[in-house]
Order: sequence, then C-alpha cells, then structure tokens
Amino acid sequence: MTQTAQRRGALNDLRAIELGQLIAGPFCGQLFADHGADVIKVEAPGAGDPLRDWGRGDIPTWWAVAGRNKRCITADMRKPEGRDLVLALSEKADVLIENFRPGTLEKWGLGYDALKAKNPRLVLVRVSGFGQTGPYAPRAGYASVGEAMGGMRHLCGEPDRPPSRAGLSLGDTLAASFAFMGALMALKERERSGEGQIVDSAIYESVLAVMEATVPEYTVNGEIRGRSGAKLAGIAPSNVYPCADGDLLIAANQDSVFERLCTFMGREEWIKDPRFVDHRARGANQDLLDGLIADWTRPQNVATLEADMIAAGVPAGRINRAPDMLADPQFAAREAIIDVPHPTIPNLKMQNVFPKLLRTPGEVAWPGAPIGAHNDEVYGDLLGLDAARIADLRARAVI
Repeated sequence: MTQTAQRRGALNDLRAIELGQLIAGPFCGQLFADHGADVIKVEAPGAGDPLRDWGRGDIPTWWAVAGRNKRCITADMRKPEGRDLVLALSEKADVLIENFRPGTLEKWGLGYDALKAKNPRLVLVRVSGFGQTGPYAPRAGYASVGEAMGGMRHLCGEPDRPPSRAGLSLGDTLAASFAFMGALMALKERERSGEGQIVDSAIYESVLAVMEATVPEYTVNGEIRGRSGAKLAGIAPSNVYPCADGDLLIAANQDSVFERLCTFMGREEWIKDPRFVDHRARGANQDLLDGLIADWTRPQNVATLEADMIAAGVPAGRINRAPDMLADPQFAAREAIIDVPHPTIPNLKMQNVFPKLLRTPGEVAWPGAPIGAHNDEVYGDLLGLDAARIADLRARAVI
C-alpha cells in the first residue's frame, strides 16, 4: 500500500506514526488503522515490538491482531539518523503515538518542541502510566499498576479473597481508547485553529474515568464500594446462576424486567413482596433473592433456560469462550469474528473492526506484518530516499 486512499474507512485521509510498544500505544494505533488511517509502525531494528512474541500456545498470535493494517518499518531512534528519519516522517503525519516512559522522547531529541518545529499541525498522543506531569510521572507504568491505583483492582474478585484481575490488560486498552478519542478531538479542534497539540492519556486516570460513582459514594455517603464477586452489590437480580449443565447470566434488576421474570417463574407474589418490591429493596436482600433464583435454575438446561428468558423478555446470556463465540449465530450474522489470511499462521481468526460504520466501515486489510516489511516502501515512496541510501542505513543498523 502506497496511498491511504486505497484503504476503506472514515479515517483514510489521516496518517499516524506509532512509536509505542506492547499494548497501550499499539492498541491506539490499531484503532486508527482499523478505520483506514495510514499507520506507520516504527520499531527498533532487530527484535522489534516485544508483542510480536506474545500469545498463548506454540504460535504467537497477538501481533497478528495488534499489528493489523499497519505498515511496519524500523528505525533506531537512539541514533541521530534514526531520530532524523522519525522527524521527517512526522512532517508528513497528522498524529504521532508514543507510550514510552515520560522523558524518553525528549532524551532522543523527539520531544514535542522538536516535533512541533517540523510540523505545527501534528497531534502528539502520549500514553503513560501516570501522565506527563505530577510526582508520579517519571514512574514506569503497566496496566496492572494503573488498574490498582485507579481503583479497579479493589473491586475485582471475591470479597473474602485478595483483589483479582479480569484476565485482560484493561488499563492499557482503556488508556489507548481514551487516547484515540483525545486524538480525534484534537484533530477536530485543529480544523479551527490550524494547530496540533498534546493528548496526555494516563492509565490510572483512564481506569478512574470508568469507576462510575465510587468517589462521590464515599464523599457524600461515606460508602467504600468493595469486591462483590460475580454480582454487583445492590443490583439484583443480576448474576451468574447455576444450571444442570453450566451457568447462565440473568440480568433482571429493572422493575419491569423483574416483574417479567417473576411471572415466568410463577412467583408473581414476589412483585409486591416488601423484600423485592423495588430496586433498593432487592439490593438490600440480594443474597436471599439470588439464592431463590439459583434454586430454580439449578435443575434446568442452559440452552432451554436461555431460550425461555429471551421469550419472556428477560436479558440473559451464556458465559462464552472462544469456541462458543465461533459457534454463535449472532457473531456470525454480524461478522464479529473474521478469517484473516496469513502467510505463516493457519486458521487465523480475529475480532472484526468495531464500531460498525454503515457508510464508511473499517476493515482488516492485512494482519500484523513482519518487522521492517515496509522499509523500502515508506522510506522510498514517502520520504524519497533512493535505494543506495536505504541500503546504507540498513547496513549501519539505523533501520
């Protein structure tokens, strides 16, 4: 690919340079690339992004997803010539994404002042553990730490056990998503001012942003929300209920939905029962209500109960794993999981591009490419370097 116009998507008139590694920066870049932007991934010569070797099983597959739709080049930014290549690329870009520890870009001569001098319209997206300012800014930051300090880990797990995690790096993807939104806002503002700016996305703040009313619950009422396992304290009934052959999540906490559940169960008397009559009452008697519903679901079959709940207008869903998603007709109908051809990885399937835009949808044009796969294309076509110059840079490990 030599021109962004060849890509589909709402952002196919944008170019982003991605300098980050692992998850937070690359996921932000993936969101741009999924929707058509020309994302140029810059990696250090040699090993490249450590994410290339991540994934469970014998064949690493994480990079195939995180690197999809990106043009991959190499440049040693610690060397002056590598820095100059990135500066030259920044002149032709709308966005530059990085998720190094604050101060790293400045150490390499790639701080915002240097980038702005080359391209005043550039939007610099910075993702870090604690942001670019404050006493914690210099600290290394991982998703796990941001999730802990932003309050999420305190709420994850069973109340009688230490804090748990979701099994995903949610702090990274949240920070990347907020960074993506911030970049789009900065690009919109650039239409008025003609100037770029810095987007400063911190992992712990991105976690804090989705913490609902946990802070005012404390400042107003003195309540500290705690771990509640599979349920959400005070929201009932909404839980994973046991069946004879598995589990089913049923969410009937709204008054009208609870009435439909009671009617289907043949427990109409619960509708007027003072213990269950409204949201607050059900929350106060959550364990009792969950136990009664679990007694009713326990001898039933998951598939039959799910169908019954759907027919009754009660939200319910199975606890899906990857094979369950692949067999689910809803996933198939919306092409939520797609086949992606890969030269070395057989049977590669991955999640599609979300959200779906009806007129300008995104796409998965190709999976994560090999390190440096687009060096000649980007340095030759975009920067205008001749073959001898590119060969010289490669020989001296600048690229």
